Amino acid sequence: MIDFTEFEKNIGVEFGDKELLKTALTHRSYLNENAPASGEKSEHNERLEFLGDAVLELVITEHLYKLFPDKPEGDLTSFRASLVNANMLGEVARDLNYNKFLLLSRGEAKDVGRARQYILANAFESVVGAVYLDRGYDVVKDFILRVLDPKIGEIVEKKLYRDAKSLFQEEAQERESVTPTYKVVKEWGPDHDRHFIVGVYLGKELIAEGEGPSKQAAQQQAAEVALQTKGWG
Repeated sequence: MIDFTEFEKNIGVEFGDKELLKTALTHRSYLNENAPASGEKSEHNERLEFLGDAVLELVITEHLYKLFPDKPEGDLTSFRASLVNANMLGEVARDLNYNKFLLLSRGEAKDVGRARQYILANAFESVVGAVYLDRGYDVVKDFILRVLDPKIGEIVEKKLYRDAKSLFQEEAQERESVTPTYKVVKEWGPDHDRHFIVGVYLGKELIAEGEGPSKQAAQQQAAEVALQTKGWG
């Protein structure tokens, strides 16, 4: 049996059922390469991920509802989306050193690009599901809020929750009667770890550029910089 003591210390939760924790950290690709011995049961983490996603959404929704009693539904929805998206959950999982304990195929283990971000985010959700089953709602709520609540202040202060692209389009149409356009200026890297620089234009004028691991992420950053450049943010 794998020793997950260090992982349990990292997340601040001790499991009664260690096999459940192992399942939460087992990616489908690992089982494809490491078939269980005859009579031995082994499972990947996708069912736990399904459960964890629902638990995570409930905990965060309840917390935001109580934390911001004067905010409308739209703002609360945006805050929640910023907290539980793949980028945020992958970052938190990386900080908790999930990478050291994930059970992956040799091929997946070598890939540290964009695909790993999603694997980490999914593993975070599957561990949430496992904590809920093993220790109950109060413990999983404590775990979730301990690692995600500190992110809320930054999200609100820096307005990371807003859709910069939509906002820039609304401002540009209202102020200058122009719809922004986006063009890829540069892209590089292998398929699993691409990088893009995208420019946002009003007419033929380049307003700003943004960089990201996808065209969509680069567009969002470009729009954010454009809002600042134009003084519309």
